[in-house]
Amino acid sequence: MSVTARMSATAGKAWTAERIRARAEALGPWFHNLDLKGVRTAPDHFLGDYPMVKWRRFADALPADLAGRTVLDIGCNGGFYAIEMKRRGAARVVAIDVDEDYLAQARFAAEVEEVAIEFHHLSVYDVAALGERFDLVMFIGVLYHLRHPLLALDLIHEHAARELMVFQSMQRGSDAVLPLDDDYEFRRTDIFDDPGFPRLHFIERRYAQDPTNWWVPNRACSEAMLRSAGFEILARPEEEVVICRRAERPDGAWGAVCPARAREGRR
Repeated sequence: MSVTARMSATAGKAWTAERIRARAEALGPWFHNLDLKGVRTAPDHFLGDYPMVKWRRFADALPADLAGRTVLDIGCNGGFYAIEMKRRGAARVVAIDVDEDYLAQARFAAEVEEVAIEFHHLSVYDVAALGERFDLVMFIGVLYHLRHPLLALDLIHEHAARELMVFQSMQRGSDAVLPLDDDYEFRRTDIFDDPGFPRLHFIERRYAQDPTNWWVPNRACSEAMLRSAGFEILARPEEEVVICRRAERPDGAWGAVCPARAREGRR
Protein backbone atom coordinates (compact mmCIF):
# COMPACT_ATOMS: atom_id res chain seq x y z
CA MET A 1 0.00 0.00 0.00
CA SER A 2 1.31 3.45 -0.90
CA VAL A 3 2.00 6.16 1.67
CA THR A 4 -0.97 8.14 0.35
CA ALA A 5 -3.27 5.14 0.64
CA ARG A 6 -2.11 4.40 4.20
CA MET A 7 -2.65 8.01 5.22
CA SER A 8 -6.12 8.04 3.68
CA ALA A 9 -7.09 4.77 5.33
CA THR A 10 -5.89 5.94 8.73
CA ALA A 11 -7.63 9.30 8.44
CA GLY A 12 -10.85 7.69 7.19
CA LYS A 13 -11.32 5.68 10.37
CA ALA A 14 -11.58 8.89 12.38
CA TRP A 15 -14.41 10.36 10.32
CA THR A 16 -17.65 10.25 12.28
CA ALA A 17 -20.93 11.41 10.74
CA GLU A 18 -20.79 14.55 12.84
CA ARG A 19 -17.26 15.40 11.69
CA ILE A 20 -18.06 14.64 8.07
CA ARG A 21 -21.16 16.85 8.15
CA ALA A 22 -19.29 19.74 9.75
CA ARG A 23 -16.41 19.54 7.30
CA ALA A 24 -18.72 19.20 4.29
CA GLU A 25 -20.65 22.30 5.35
CA ALA A 26 -17.40 24.23 5.79
CA LEU A 27 -16.28 23.25 2.28
CA GLY A 28 -19.65 24.05 0.64
CA PRO A 29 -21.48 24.79 -1.47
CA TRP A 30 -21.16 21.49 -3.35
CA PHE A 31 -22.23 20.64 -6.89
CA HIS A 32 -21.55 16.93 -6.41
CA ASN A 33 -24.09 15.48 -4.01
CA LEU A 34 -21.85 12.78 -2.59
CA ASP A 35 -22.82 10.15 -0.06
CA LEU A 36 -19.94 10.17 2.42
CA LYS A 37 -20.61 7.35 4.85
CA GLY A 38 -24.29 8.30 4.96
CA VAL A 39 -23.79 12.07 4.97
CA ARG A 40 -24.98 13.98 1.90
CA THR A 41 -22.82 16.87 0.74
CA ALA A 42 -25.63 18.62 -1.17
CA PRO A 43 -28.91 17.29 0.23
CA ASP A 44 -30.94 20.07 -1.42
CA HIS A 45 -29.34 19.72 -4.87
CA PHE A 46 -31.67 20.99 -7.61
CA LEU A 47 -30.92 17.84 -9.65
CA GLY A 48 -31.44 15.50 -6.71
CA ASP A 49 -28.94 12.68 -6.28
CA TYR A 50 -26.50 14.15 -8.80
CA PRO A 51 -24.24 12.95 -10.32
CA MET A 52 -25.24 9.44 -9.20
CA VAL A 53 -28.48 9.66 -11.21
CA LYS A 54 -26.40 10.47 -14.29
CA TRP A 55 -23.76 7.83 -13.58
CA ARG A 56 -26.33 5.02 -13.30
CA ARG A 57 -27.42 5.69 -16.88
CA PHE A 58 -24.02 4.97 -18.44
CA ALA A 59 -22.01 3.10 -15.80
CA ASP A 60 -22.53 -0.26 -17.53
CA ALA A 61 -20.91 1.09 -20.72
CA LEU A 62 -17.50 1.18 -18.99
CA PRO A 63 -15.37 -1.77 -17.87
CA ALA A 64 -16.45 -3.00 -14.44
CA ASP A 65 -12.84 -3.97 -13.72
CA LEU A 66 -10.21 -1.29 -14.31
CA ALA A 67 -7.38 -3.22 -12.67
CA GLY A 68 -4.02 -2.16 -14.08
CA ARG A 69 -5.46 0.87 -15.89
CA THR A 70 -4.77 4.55 -15.43
CA VAL A 71 -7.52 7.17 -15.36
CA LEU A 72 -7.50 10.95 -15.78
CA ASP A 73 -10.54 12.86 -14.53
CA ILE A 74 -10.57 16.33 -16.12
CA GLY A 75 -12.63 18.86 -14.19
CA CYS A 76 -13.11 16.51 -11.25
CA ASN A 77 -15.32 18.87 -9.23
CA GLY A 78 -16.13 17.16 -5.92
CA GLY A 79 -14.47 13.92 -6.97
CA PHE A 80 -17.46 11.67 -7.72
CA TYR A 81 -16.14 10.09 -10.93
CA ALA A 82 -12.55 9.84 -9.73
CA ILE A 83 -13.76 7.92 -6.67
CA GLU A 84 -15.96 5.65 -8.80
CA MET A 85 -13.00 4.82 -11.06
CA LYS A 86 -10.92 3.91 -8.02
CA ARG A 87 -13.74 1.73 -6.74
CA ARG A 88 -13.53 -0.17 -10.01
CA GLY A 89 -9.96 -1.01 -9.24
CA ALA A 90 -8.05 1.50 -11.36
CA ALA A 91 -4.34 1.24 -10.62
CA ARG A 92 -3.94 5.01 -10.65
CA VAL A 93 -6.41 7.87 -10.80
CA VAL A 94 -5.31 11.45 -11.48
CA ALA A 95 -7.88 14.22 -11.04
CA ILE A 96 -7.49 17.85 -12.11
CA ASP A 97 -9.56 20.99 -11.73
CA VAL A 98 -9.03 24.75 -12.02
CA ASP A 99 -11.14 25.49 -8.94
CA GLU A 100 -9.26 25.14 -5.65
CA ASP A 101 -12.55 24.90 -3.74
CA TYR A 102 -13.60 21.86 -5.78
CA LEU A 103 -10.18 20.28 -5.28
CA ALA A 104 -10.49 20.76 -1.53
CA GLN A 105 -13.89 19.03 -1.64
CA ALA A 106 -12.53 16.17 -3.73
CA ARG A 107 -9.51 15.65 -1.48
CA PHE A 108 -11.80 15.54 1.55
CA ALA A 109 -14.18 13.08 -0.14
CA ALA A 110 -11.30 10.80 -1.16
CA GLU A 111 -9.96 10.84 2.39
CA VAL A 112 -13.32 9.94 3.90
CA GLU A 113 -13.86 7.18 1.32
CA GLU A 114 -10.29 5.96 1.89
CA VAL A 115 -9.20 5.97 -1.75
CA ALA A 116 -5.84 7.15 -3.07
CA ILE A 117 -6.28 9.75 -5.82
CA GLU A 118 -3.66 12.15 -7.14
CA PHE A 119 -4.99 15.72 -7.41
CA HIS A 120 -3.55 18.63 -9.41
CA HIS A 121 -4.60 22.26 -9.81
CA LEU A 122 -4.64 22.27 -13.62
CA SER A 123 -7.04 23.10 -16.46
CA VAL A 124 -7.76 20.97 -19.49
CA TYR A 125 -5.44 23.31 -21.42
CA ASP A 126 -2.59 22.17 -19.12
CA VAL A 127 -2.87 18.39 -19.68
CA ALA A 128 0.51 18.28 -21.44
CA ALA A 129 2.11 19.24 -18.11
CA LEU A 130 1.18 15.82 -16.73
CA GLY A 131 3.62 14.27 -19.19
CA GLU A 132 1.70 11.04 -19.75
CA ARG A 133 -1.23 9.42 -21.49
CA PHE A 134 -4.02 7.62 -19.67
CA ASP A 135 -5.96 4.47 -20.53
CA LEU A 136 -9.25 6.20 -19.73
CA VAL A 137 -10.00 9.93 -19.75
CA MET A 138 -13.14 11.25 -18.06
CA PHE A 139 -14.15 14.55 -19.68
CA ILE A 140 -17.52 15.13 -18.07
CA GLY A 141 -19.37 18.41 -17.62
CA VAL A 142 -16.50 20.58 -18.81
CA LEU A 143 -16.80 21.42 -22.52
CA TYR A 144 -19.60 23.98 -22.16
CA HIS A 145 -17.59 25.88 -19.55
CA LEU A 146 -14.70 26.49 -21.96
CA ARG A 147 -13.96 29.53 -24.11
CA HIS A 148 -11.99 27.28 -26.47
CA PRO A 149 -13.73 23.88 -26.52
CA LEU A 150 -12.22 22.41 -29.70
CA LEU A 151 -8.72 23.33 -28.53
CA ALA A 152 -9.41 21.35 -25.37
CA LEU A 153 -10.36 18.25 -27.36
CA ASP A 154 -7.27 18.67 -29.53
CA LEU A 155 -5.06 18.85 -26.44
CA ILE A 156 -6.63 15.77 -24.87
CA HIS A 157 -6.06 13.85 -28.10
CA GLU A 158 -2.49 15.10 -28.47
CA HIS A 159 -1.30 14.75 -24.88
CA ALA A 160 -3.64 12.85 -22.55
CA ALA A 161 -5.70 10.09 -24.18
CA ARG A 162 -4.18 6.69 -24.88
CA GLU A 163 -7.31 4.66 -25.51
CA LEU A 164 -10.79 5.49 -24.22
CA MET A 165 -12.54 8.74 -23.32
CA VAL A 166 -15.91 9.33 -21.69
CA PHE A 167 -17.29 12.62 -22.97
CA GLN A 168 -20.33 14.42 -21.62
CA SER A 169 -21.67 17.88 -22.30
CA MET A 170 -24.87 19.73 -21.67
CA GLN A 171 -26.71 19.80 -24.98
CA ARG A 172 -29.42 22.05 -26.34
CA GLY A 173 -31.23 22.20 -29.65
CA SER A 174 -32.18 19.28 -31.85
CA ASP A 175 -31.20 15.70 -31.08
CA ALA A 176 -31.18 14.91 -34.80
CA VAL A 177 -27.93 14.12 -36.62
CA LEU A 178 -27.78 15.09 -40.29
CA PRO A 179 -25.66 12.79 -42.51
CA LEU A 180 -23.05 15.17 -43.92
CA ASP A 181 -21.27 15.20 -47.26
CA ASP A 182 -17.50 15.63 -47.39
CA ASP A 183 -17.88 19.04 -49.03
CA TYR A 184 -20.50 21.58 -50.09
CA GLU A 185 -20.53 24.24 -52.76
CA PHE A 186 -20.12 27.85 -51.64
CA ARG A 187 -23.67 28.81 -52.62
CA ARG A 188 -25.21 25.88 -50.76
CA THR A 189 -26.68 27.46 -47.63
CA ASP A 190 -29.81 25.49 -46.82
CA ILE A 191 -27.96 22.86 -44.77
CA PHE A 192 -27.15 25.46 -42.11
CA ASP A 193 -30.86 25.74 -41.33
CA ASP A 194 -31.30 21.98 -40.89
CA PRO A 195 -31.85 21.13 -37.19
CA GLY A 196 -29.48 18.18 -37.57
CA PHE A 197 -26.52 20.26 -38.76
CA PRO A 198 -23.75 20.60 -36.12
CA ARG A 199 -24.36 23.75 -34.08
CA LEU A 200 -22.41 25.21 -31.18
CA HIS A 201 -24.56 27.77 -29.41
CA PHE A 202 -22.62 30.72 -27.99
CA ILE A 203 -23.71 32.25 -24.67
CA GLU A 204 -22.51 35.81 -24.48
CA ARG A 205 -23.62 36.52 -20.93
CA ARG A 206 -25.11 33.85 -18.67
CA TYR A 207 -27.11 30.66 -18.83
CA ALA A 208 -28.59 29.08 -15.68
CA GLN A 209 -27.08 31.93 -13.64
CA ASP A 210 -23.60 30.65 -14.53
CA PRO A 211 -21.17 33.07 -16.20
CA THR A 212 -18.87 30.17 -17.13
CA ASN A 213 -21.38 28.59 -19.51
CA TRP A 214 -19.96 29.65 -22.88
CA TRP A 215 -20.78 27.11 -25.58
CA VAL A 216 -23.56 24.50 -25.73
CA PRO A 217 -23.57 22.01 -28.63
CA ASN A 218 -26.43 20.11 -30.15
CA ARG A 219 -25.95 16.35 -30.47
CA ALA A 220 -24.64 16.57 -34.03
CA CYS A 221 -22.05 19.13 -32.98
CA SER A 222 -20.68 17.20 -30.01
CA GLU A 223 -20.20 14.14 -32.23
CA ALA A 224 -18.68 16.16 -35.07
CA MET A 225 -16.22 17.92 -32.74
CA LEU A 226 -15.09 14.60 -31.29
CA ARG A 227 -14.48 13.16 -34.75
CA SER A 228 -12.66 16.31 -35.85
CA ALA A 229 -10.34 16.06 -32.84
CA GLY A 230 -9.51 12.44 -33.70
CA PHE A 231 -11.89 10.38 -31.57
CA GLU A 232 -13.86 7.42 -32.88
CA ILE A 233 -17.34 7.24 -31.40
CA LEU A 234 -18.01 3.78 -29.98
CA ALA A 235 -21.29 4.22 -28.12
CA ARG A 236 -23.79 6.74 -26.84
CA PRO A 237 -25.21 5.05 -23.73
CA GLU A 238 -26.98 8.22 -22.56
CA GLU A 239 -28.29 11.24 -24.45
CA GLU A 240 -25.39 13.45 -23.39
CA VAL A 241 -22.68 10.81 -22.94
CA VAL A 242 -20.36 9.48 -25.65
CA ILE A 243 -17.81 6.68 -25.27
CA CYS A 244 -14.87 7.31 -27.63
CA ARG A 245 -11.61 5.72 -28.66
CA ARG A 246 -8.54 7.73 -29.61
CA ALA A 247 -7.85 7.36 -33.33
CA GLU A 248 -6.00 9.25 -36.02
CA ARG A 249 -7.15 12.72 -36.96
CA PRO A 250 -9.26 12.82 -40.13
CA ASP A 251 -7.68 14.17 -43.28
CA GLY A 252 -7.69 17.96 -43.28
CA ALA A 253 -8.00 18.31 -39.49
CA TRP A 254 -4.88 20.29 -38.67
CA GLY A 255 -5.55 20.70 -34.99
CA ALA A 256 -4.88 23.83 -33.00
CA VAL A 257 -2.20 22.16 -30.90
CA CYS A 258 0.45 22.22 -33.62
CA PRO A 259 0.06 25.48 -35.58
CA ALA A 260 3.74 25.57 -36.63
CA ARG A 261 3.60 22.13 -38.18
CA ALA A 262 0.32 23.00 -39.83
CA ARG A 263 1.93 26.02 -41.50
CA GLU A 264 4.84 23.90 -42.72
CA GLY A 265 2.47 21.39 -44.22
CA ARG A 266 0.71 24.09 -46.23
CA ARG A 267 3.82 25.49 -47.91
